[in-house]
Amino acid sequence: MRRPAFLSVLILAVMATLAPERASAQGQGKDQGQLPQPPQGFQPPPAPPPPPVKPYKPVPVTLPGPFKDPSFPAFRKALAGIATRKDRAALTKKIVAENFFWLQDKNLADPKKPGIDNFARAINLDNPSGSGWEIIAEAAADPTLSEVPQNQGLYCAPAPPNFDPKAFTALVQETATDPTDWGFPTSDDVEVHAASQPDAPVVEKLGRSFVRVLPDSSGAPSFVHVALSDAKTGYVPLSVLMPLATDQICYTKEADDWKIAGYIGGLSQ
Repeated sequence: MRRPAFLSVLILAVMATLAPERASAQGQGKDQGQLPQPPQGFQPPPAPPPPPVKPYKPVPVTLPGPFKDPSFPAFRKALAGIATRKDRAALTKKIVAENFFWLQDKNLADPKKPGIDNFARAINLDNPSGSGWEIIAEAAADPTLSEVPQNQGLYCAPAPPNFDPKAFTALVQETATDPTDWGFPTSDDVEVHAASQPDAPVVEKLGRSFVRVLPDSSGAPSFVHVALSDAKTGYVPLSVLMPLATDQICYTKEADDWKIAGYIGGLSQ
């Protein structure tokens, strides 16, 4: 699962209900300069303790299906081959020639450089560990796409789940949490264990609904500590829980060929 470090378009829409002024600043970040820097020697206050665990009303989630365009599977197959071969020249041909974007709090793409250079920086393509090529392989394996609102022809993946935004907003408000404190299972009947071990007793099974992710780092790094709707807590494998906020690769279609048009997230600058 990709590092959940950046808010998706869908999350911004939810947060606009909770804090319009904050969501507006994030949504317009690509047109702004750097955020103000704190004075030298500034020490931020300690983070407040997380809200207490209490029962909550589950908000159902429906996972997105495969994107229905017959040309997209062929593009994904080609992208998978490129990732396997680590073929930078072939990858270059799959990226838009102009106007590639790289969004965090603003557009970090250098308009003077080709798309491949900006994309390589965003995903750390040249990392000796091969993590950048792993991101491309993950993208090739994802059959979902979601068109960006008010930007016809631009699609990003992974696509967000379908759910009731009003119900989710109410859930966040009633639990005094943040939208990024919630995740959803990527498969049915995910087992919740009493400890962060695969052979630990099963406490419960997750339904297809949002589950609260607790901020503590106890247990094995391959597991996530969660709070269930009945206020029980347990652990689920990190690989089967998806955050709402995640890095995204965006695509556009040129004639009958798909191109990588931009990236949302990436390394901190």
